[in-house]
Amino acid sequence: MRLSTVDLQKRLNPNKPKRLSLGLTILIAWLAGAIFIFALAPYDIWPLALLSPAILYGLLLPAMTGKRAFIIGQAYGTGLWCVGAFWLYTSIHVYGATPAWLALIMIALMGLGMGLFHGFLALLFNRVVGKQPLSFAALWVLQEWMKTWLFTGFPWLFVGYAFTEQYWLSSLAPVAGVFAISFVAILLAASIVELLRRRGGYMVVAIALLIISTSLWLINPQWTKPKGTPDLSVSLIQGNIPQDLKWLTEYQVETLNIYAKLTSTEWGRDLILWPESSIPMFQTEAVGFINEMVKMAKATDTTWVTGIPYKDEAAFDETQDKYPPFYNSVVALGADAEGLYKKQRLVPFGEYIPFEGLLDILPNLAGSQDIMSYSRGSDEQLPLQVRGHNLGAAVCYEVAYPNTTRKNAISTDFLLTISNDAWFGTSAGPLQHLQMVQMRALENGRWFMRATNTGVTAIIDHKGRIVERAPQFERTVLRGHVQARVGNTPFMRFGNYPVLFIMALLLLLGYLGKRATDRARIGR
Repeated sequence: MRLSTVDLQKRLNPNKPKRLSLGLTILIAWLAGAIFIFALAPYDIWPLALLSPAILYGLLLPAMTGKRAFIIGQAYGTGLWCVGAFWLYTSIHVYGATPAWLALIMIALMGLGMGLFHGFLALLFNRVVGKQPLSFAALWVLQEWMKTWLFTGFPWLFVGYAFTEQYWLSSLAPVAGVFAISFVAILLAASIVELLRRRGGYMVVAIALLIISTSLWLINPQWTKPKGTPDLSVSLIQGNIPQDLKWLTEYQVETLNIYAKLTSTEWGRDLILWPESSIPMFQTEAVGFINEMVKMAKATDTTWVTGIPYKDEAAFDETQDKYPPFYNSVVALGADAEGLYKKQRLVPFGEYIPFEGLLDILPNLAGSQDIMSYSRGSDEQLPLQVRGHNLGAAVCYEVAYPNTTRKNAISTDFLLTISNDAWFGTSAGPLQHLQMVQMRALENGRWFMRATNTGVTAIIDHKGRIVERAPQFERTVLRGHVQARVGNTPFMRFGNYPVLFIMALLLLLGYLGKRATDRARIGR
């Protein structure tokens, strides 16, 4: 019987996967990225955090051009972000008054832009490093890390967050941070694909790392220890102010009255915490109200910590500046309290306008440089002083930045984060945000207080467990206690450097291995 060339190739390469059409491949890649959202809060189907990248890995294994690999990765990343960050639609359309069709286009463009990270991941995987799980996992961690700083960063949708409450894996967080968890998860996902291809060697490495993480969970090392002081009684105030009313001038007094009334039963507690910008005006415009609150706090031996826009008039130079710099800030007032924290990581287009003058080429954004923008706080700020303790602070989405929170946690006894997630309504956004706070607590071995306008307001312990939690979208007070802890986790000492060094080494070895393999193939 005579064999065709195609038949002969099939017999010589029986394990070579059949190639799908590009259109079907793009669809599968997009869907693989889209399902990842269900691995995160509030769905918490963590096996999807393995299945989703495993599908991408499998799609990239056949021989292909760099262009095809890039398109596949881009499709995956676009599906990941268009679905995973669709909660932005609420802020853009509902509260930003953007037409639905334009909001959808903006979400699609955001997905395409953020999808580039996975596009280049796939390109490098196909052309630069060997097609094997260690290189794939290293590239994955690299692109997650880049999201924490490139173009100010958008550090969302990390694979490691899916395992926040899976302590057999998240026990790595205080040792090497969320990226270590992502690495092990991606390595495991890709190794499972290789196991199905009857190449089980990489699974040995994945299992070895899982044994280490599981051992840490079972041994339960105490990276930090209690300070030995009494736990603080705390009251977290959730005002539930509608977002469409929050910044209206005519509603400012009502907002202050709501928070004052909720707080009236809490005087005498060690600490009362209000959310982000719960005083919706500059401190210079609310002097009378602030003085009355401070007077009550001192009379009842209570520390009062609140979010407030802070205008630094002392730094205003009218010869150089259009207006005094102002900050999204947290201030500690009342009994035994001192300090002001200024937010470091600002939200593009929400708190400042990036590339200001360049935007004049777009009709709808012309003149944006004249809009008042928040100033960025220094990355070398002292902790707040609260009842003999150092209190580290994070405002809103900057808690999503592992290294920023790590630096703010050094030499502190516990941490707080304040936010206003009303922008995102009933979407998954606020719950994803809470999951990140849990990971930051794990990484730094510190208790976290999280006060928000509409939720999720919560108290989280040093193991990332939610101790107390208030219901969303209710005007309420969350009462509880927080423990002061001292000492540094390995992650606090070394940050991301150990993980990044290992990733760089793996990629270098992958590159050298691919070059050697290519030379050997050419030599034949």
